[in-house]
Amino acid sequence: MDIPRPNQAAAKRKKRLTMIIVSVIALAAITVGLSTLKPAAPSVDRNLVWVDTVQRGPMVRQVRGLGTLVPENIRWVAARTQARVEKIILRPGAMVTPDSIILELSNPDVTQAAETAVSSLQAAEAQLANLKVQLQSQLLAAESAAANAKAAYETARLRAEVNEELFADGLVSRLELQLSKVTAEEAATRNGIEQKRFAFAQESIKPQLAVQEAEVARLEAQARLRQAEADALKVRASMEGVLSALPVEVGAQVQPGQNLARVADPSELKAEIRIAETQAKDITIGQSAKVDTRNGIVEGRVVRIDPAVQNGTVLVDVTLEGELPRGARPDLSVDGTIELERLDNVIFVGRPAFGQERSTVGIFKLAEDGTADRVQVQLGRSSVNTIEVIRGLQPGDQVILSDMSQWDSHDRVRLN
Repeated sequence: MDIPRPNQAAAKRKKRLTMIIVSVIALAAITVGLSTLKPAAPSVDRNLVWVDTVQRGPMVRQVRGLGTLVPENIRWVAARTQARVEKIILRPGAMVTPDSIILELSNPDVTQAAETAVSSLQAAEAQLANLKVQLQSQLLAAESAAANAKAAYETARLRAEVNEELFADGLVSRLELQLSKVTAEEAATRNGIEQKRFAFAQESIKPQLAVQEAEVARLEAQARLRQAEADALKVRASMEGVLSALPVEVGAQVQPGQNLARVADPSELKAEIRIAETQAKDITIGQSAKVDTRNGIVEGRVVRIDPAVQNGTVLVDVTLEGELPRGARPDLSVDGTIELERLDNVIFVGRPAFGQERSTVGIFKLAEDGTADRVQVQLGRSSVNTIEVIRGLQPGDQVILSDMSQWDSHDRVRLN
């Protein structure tokens, strides 16, 4: 017969309770310990990020933009009159001289007006020649009458003097002497009148000719104008260069002032570079620049800055000072880099993906154990590929410049 042992049952219950309490305490300790651990740093492939080293030394500030080559000398040839395109002689790309004919136009009214103007000029010139003959004839008649009047006056004067001497000797009567004096006075008066008439005839020739000459000049100018309009039906290049545009076709009706062709001088080109408005504030006239034509780099200088902003960019004209590479031609796409200034003894690094000038950004700085911690970096003046570091980094530090926005929730990453 078994006898129960109450002391052993109590011992078992106490042992079981102790184990439960110890388990609860251990679980709580583990939970507290795990809660204090930092989350594991995410891994990043080192080959997929751009790592750069912070440096100290000179830094060249530059801005870059896309642009095109355009001719310095461009001339649009416009229509002078309304006309119809009859024939196209040259096409874009052809080399031209000032006398090269590009198009042939037609307008019968212009041709007829030129012929009429020439006929009117010829008629006016004939009238001027006839007037000159008439005036010359009148002048000769006045000169002859003046000469006759002078001869008659001299004859009458001499006869009066002779009669006066004969009257003193009693050889002629007083009446005959008086008659000779009256005749001499009348001849003197007639001589004076004829001399004045001759002088007036001489002076009146110029005004009379001036009227007709002015008419001839007017008709001559009109004839030149009409003839120029007729000659303009054969459209000439008017300068040496390359025919770069021809915006008309055969059979098209053109109006006065309409552009028919564009001629450019390919030997003198400039670059029109578009710079972002946020980077154009430091550009000034005279700054040096480099233009990449994809076939060579040409030195240049800023000569003009457009005062207006278009589509978020500022147009900058760069004149090219070096020899143009082969293949350089109008409308060629180029890259332009403008040098703003040179900074001496500054701390700089490659430009981060989202690092703006004069801002504070978070950048991952590499540590010796292969991890990278986010640090706050104050940036200063920027260039195309580099940016000044004011605070947060020291020379020799290695940083990640790639876009790390997908790890914004982490302050540490591990590089594999």
